Formats: sequence, structure tokens, C-alpha cells
Amino acid sequence: MIVLRPGVWGVLPTPFHSESLAVDTRSLETLVAGYRRLAVNGDVAGLVALGVFGEAARLGADERVHVLRTVAAAADGLEIVAGIAFADPSAARDEAARLAAAVPGLRAVMVQVSSADPDALVADLSAVHQASGLPIVVQDYPLSSGVRVDVDALASAVNALPCVAAVKCESPPTSVAIARLAPLVRGVPLFGGLGGVGLLDELCAGASGAMTGFSYPEALVSVVAAWRANGFVAAREAIAPWLPLMNFEGQLEVGLGLRKEHLRRRGLIASASVRAPGVAAPEELRECIARQLATLPVEVRS
Repeated sequence: MIVLRPGVWGVLPTPFHSESLAVDTRSLETLVAGYRRLAVNGDVAGLVALGVFGEAARLGADERVHVLRTVAAAADGLEIVAGIAFADPSAARDEAARLAAAVPGLRAVMVQVSSADPDALVADLSAVHQASGLPIVVQDYPLSSGVRVDVDALASAVNALPCVAAVKCESPPTSVAIARLAPLVRGVPLFGGLGGVGLLDELCAGASGAMTGFSYPEALVSVVAAWRANGFVAAREAIAPWLPLMNFEGQLEVGLGLRKEHLRRRGLIASASVRAPGVAAPEELRECIARQLATLPVEVRS
């Protein structure tokens, strides 16, 4: 099985119109176009649609297909991973089959860890692969799935499945998880997430790149490029100006709304609306937002 390319995989939000909360197709196309521009020099490995950041669990079945088709039509050669909104194994299998049939050419589907038992996990992931015909990105994200899996058990399942194209490691502390998993699953790329706040340590621990939805993906690209070219010190210098904003966006409950507000202020989406039970950027943080964005590198300020 061919594994995912190393580098930055951009996790896309799903933009909504402000009043109707219908999917904003034009804004979604604008987001993809932004990643296409970053990808000119090969700095972006691909895109992830319908991830947790994409509010996939809050979309209807037809909306998920529409989002994925929109991304695929606008991607212009960028590879696409489709997130699966369901942790339940049978629902994940059916969703993967449906998306694969509706949108040909997907690179992989991303499936959450469904069980702490390696044999059960192998069975569940195999079922998704067989139903969709696609490689699997295993997402270890206990905050979303509710499942905590031991590193040895996860490695056992990954090594038993040639269909695994990558593991997205979002079980904190992510650097520790990656450091422990990397020598056990050699040849399978590991990606960090969670907004990129741990990216430097994840790269140091053995990650192949980032798979996340930070509102300034060019920052992630610069950090990974610096790591590849000159190692830790260069990557540390590249990420340092961005860490306050990464931390700001990483706040529980309001992080999604903050990221969308930053994207709106960049002109990449028309509205920062989120669907319930998501929380929009709080009014109390408006001044904080302005101050955060005012301290960014001059070349990226809106």
C-alpha cells in the first residue's frame, strides 16, 4: 500500500452562510484555492475534507457528499482524504462506501479508532477498507471518539493492516504518542494535528508533518520546510512567531469559532458561523483577536 506523502495536509473547515447556515460553496472553493497557491512549490501534500474541524458530524449525508465533491472539483490535482464522521464501526463502514462511490479518486478515508482491542480494531478498519476500496488514515483522537488505545495495541493493529496509509496522532501528549509509535510502525507516516501547537515537538519525535486546520497554513508549511532543510533550530525559529495564535485557537469549545473568525478576517470565508452545538467566536474575545492578528508577521496580516 502506498502511504501518504509527508508534509502539510490542510484540514478544511466547512463554511456556512451566516443566516441560513447552509454550506457556502463559494467560500469552500476559495479555501481550496488558497491551498492550491501554497502547493505550487510542493509544500502542501494534500487536503482533508469532512474532518472534525469540518463539522462533518453536523452535516447531513447529502451535504457531506456536496462538500467532498466541491473540494474534489476545486483541488486541481491536490490529493484528498475524506474524514468519516462516525466512530461507530458499521456507520463508518457505510459512510466510507458512500463517499467513495460518490466522489471517485479519493486518496484515502480517515477513520477514528473504534476500539482499544487490537483485534477488534483490525476488524473494524478492514471492513471500512473493503467497503470503500480505499486506504485508511487511522485517527487516534480520544476527545472525539471516546476511545483510548494503548500504543502497543495501536501499533499491532496498524502493522496487521497493509491498507493503513498513515496515522493521525491526536492523543495528548502527542509528541510522546508519536515517539512511542514511530519505532513500532516503521514505514507508516505519523501526522500531528490539534492546530499545530505541538508541531515542533512532533517533528522532533518522528512525525512526517502536520494534518490540521490552523488558520494560517503557510506557517505550518514554513515550519515543516525549515525542519527538512535545517532541523530543530530552524524549525523552532519558524514556529515561534505563530505559537501564541496557535495556542489561542486551540482553546476548548471556542477554538473552532476562533479559527473561522480568523479565516473570515483573511477574506477566505464570508462568514465565521458554526453549527450547534459549536460555539462562535465570543464577543468577549474580539479585542484579543485583534491584538493577536496585529502581532503576526507583516506579510500575512489582513
